[in-house]
Amino acid sequence: MISSKFSDFYNDDSNVSPSERARIEFEVELIGRLIEAREARGLTQKQLAEAAGVKQSAVARLETLKATPQIDTLFKVLTPMGYKLAIVPADERV
Repeated sequence: MISSKFSDFYNDDSNVSPSERARIEFEVELIGRLIEAREARGLTQKQLAEAAGVKQSAVARLETLKATPQIDTLFKVLTPMGYKLAIVPADERV
């Protein structure tokens, strides 16, 4: 019987390279934290978009990973919530 689980496909280096897997996992974690921050502030996507000076659809595309997060957009979205991006050692959890 052939396994057709997504995790089997995803974790197979012949399908998804380790570097691509790391990039995907980074984006998923980053956007997850962005959503958590927005929700912790009690903001809707629309309210955040207005505060950030972007369209609500831009926030929605970020949150659904339909757009690769650009640094300038992340800066615009994080700033009104009181957050910033930081570079920390990979083995350090923030």
